[in-house]
Order: sequence, then C-alpha cells, then structure tokens
Amino acid sequence: MIKCVILDDELLAISYLKLLCGQIEDIEVVKAFNNPKIFLQEIDNIDCDVCILDIEMPGMNGLQVAELIKDKKIIFTTAYKEYAAEAFDLDVVDYVRKPIQKERLVQAFEKVAKLLNEKPKKQFLEWNTNLGRSNISIDNIVFIKTSEIDSRDKELTLKNNSELILKNLSFKHLSELLPQKNFVQINKKEMVNIKFIKVFSTSELILNLSSPDGNPIKLSVSEVFRNQIAEKLSK
Repeated sequence: MIKCVILDDELLAISYLKLLCGQIEDIEVVKAFNNPKIFLQEIDNIDCDVCILDIEMPGMNGLQVAELIKDKKIIFTTAYKEYAAEAFDLDVVDYVRKPIQKERLVQAFEKVAKLLNEKPKKQFLEWNTNLGRSNISIDNIVFIKTSEIDSRDKELTLKNNSELILKNLSFKHLSELLPQKNFVQINKKEMVNIKFIKVFSTSELILNLSSPDGNPIKLSVSEVFRNQIAEKLSK
C-alpha cells in the first residue's frame, strides 16, 4: 500500500485527485491540504510515502515546498509545462500535467513503487583486512589489485592514497559485494571505481588520482575487458 498526501490550493482539484487515487489499487490518500504552510507544519508527523504537490499556488509554490520536504517521494502536478525542467532539478519522481488522466497517475505511482522497493544503496564494504575486520567507505575506493605477495588477497587503494589488504577475496566475490554500476574489472588483476577514471584508451586508463610521488596513476586495459569498460563509462 502506497500512502500519499495531497497539496493543492483548489478544493475541486483535491476532490478529483482523491477520486482518481481511490480508483487505483494499493493507493491510500491519508490526508489532503490546500494551504502550503499548514502542510509544512504537519508533514513530518504524517506517515506517508509520497506527496502530490500542485506547483502553482499563491504565497508559496510547490517547488518551494518540495525543497523543504525530507524523506518523502514527490509527484508534481501542474497545468503549466514551463515548470518541467525546474521540477526535475529537484529530483522528484514524476511531473504530471493537468488535467490529470488516471492512466498517467498510475504510471507515476508505479515509479514510486519501484523506488520504494529498491534496496538501499550500500555505502560500506565490510571485510577482513590487514587491520582486522574493517568497514570501508565504497565511495573512497579508487582501485583494487591482486596482491603480489599472496594472489588470494587484494590490495585496495583509497583516494587519500592509503592502502589496505583485503584478505582471501576473489574478484568474482568483490563484484558481488560492490555496486556493479560503479566498479569494473579492467584486467585479470585489477578493478577500478569508474568515477576516478580520467582518460580511457584501448590500452590504458589514467586515473584522476596521483601516486605518492606525484605522477598520475596509469593502469593497463585488457582486451577481454575493454568493451565492458566502455559500456560502463557510457551510462
């Protein structure tokens, strides 16, 4: 069940939205407001998943209201198409033009449902290292390579150039632990966080991180993994 709250300064628009929501399975309107200020006073104490906000309202418009909402999905409704770009800059779920059609509202709720069902983004890699059991910020990982001392271990380089040894961990298992869209294997012995790739050629990568001696870090690209790298970078 998706719980929603409606904010629109027009009572007829609220009634129409309630009617549409009542015709859509697993949608519940828990409350409706026609005053943005009262809405903002109460919204943090309301158990809901999504707020349906009209953009054009006197005093405070829906864009301003959205900037003050925390931890709620947002669907904008408006009769004015010129707000579309500004609305999506706020990273909202959807932008529905008035007069609202039931089928279009269903599409918006389907997007909400998909987002609600997504697993939270994993932020830390937890594994045994040379320092013991460690939680490592995934965003700080630049690249990982097979240890020259023991091929079962992996040497991990962070963006401050510090290093850790991941004990007894294969690249296959690493791929399962790390976000697949962020990391790519570039040869048999190395994996890279794509956000740190500065230059990609057919034979090497240059990272936007310098080694301790001040030179840019360059890594070789294997032909086997070249297409996979190109595909990740194109997304």
